[in-house]
Amino acid sequence: MNPILATTLILTILLIIVSSLGFGLFYLLIDQYGSKRTLMALTVRVTLSMTMFLGLLIAIYFGWIIPNPPPL
Repeated sequence: MNPILATTLILTILLIIVSSLGFGLFYLLIDQYGSKRTLMALTVRVTLSMTMFLGLLIAIYFGWIIPNPPPL
């Protein structure tokens, strides 16, 4: 896998995870009548985090990405 593509993909997923966390906080502070929007935002965050973690483990296993590559 192209290192630039992998880095871009990982950073994009991290940005989506952080924005979902922000939406969860926003809905927690704004909604006063027990809306399910907070729960949904946090569910999306946890699901994306787990998916990214498993994806990284699979990519390392198959050698698509190399953690701490040796210097050139």
